[in-house]
Amino acid sequence: MDTATPQETGRIGYRDAVEDDVALLVPLVESAYRGDSSRTGWTTEADILEGQRTDAEGVRAVITTPGSRLMVVERDGEVVACCQLEHRGDAAYFGMFAVRPDLQGAGLGRLIIAEAERRVRETWGVREMHMTVISVREELVAWYERRGYRRTGEMTPFPYGDERFGIPQRDDLQFELLVKPLV
Repeated sequence: MDTATPQETGRIGYRDAVEDDVALLVPLVESAYRGDSSRTGWTTEADILEGQRTDAEGVRAVITTPGSRLMVVERDGEVVACCQLEHRGDAAYFGMFAVRPDLQGAGLGRLIIAEAERRVRETWGVREMHMTVISVREELVAWYERRGYRRTGEMTPFPYGDERFGIPQRDDLQFELLVKPLV
């Protein structure tokens, strides 16, 4: 999906989110995954999950929990993406990755994940990046595989019945752990 060069993506800046960013970040995450707006991009979960992807409390927790940060990505001064980075021993966890739907497929995601990997290596000295992806999202899993992540086959059940994570539209959802060595 990513075919653009970095020059085509505009001036990119990275910073850690602060609590004042919560009101901007919740709609960004929601727009990338749920509802009709998410269909503009290619990372939508709208066909498998309805309802919310996150809420202000969830975003605030990522920002304020020790060992966790939410990296905000700005292009020409405008917030266009974010991702969660969490220190977990010898690994870092990568999650809540959201790129504004109208900017998906232009190379921005590739730049962000590379920057996230660089930061966790330098900041925490971790050896691996971990993430979980809904296993039926084959196109998304393939995108991560092209970036060096490998499927582990290690599955975690989807939290059916907990609408904080969405309302499943199918009964076979589970999370698969993907791992990438960073050394």
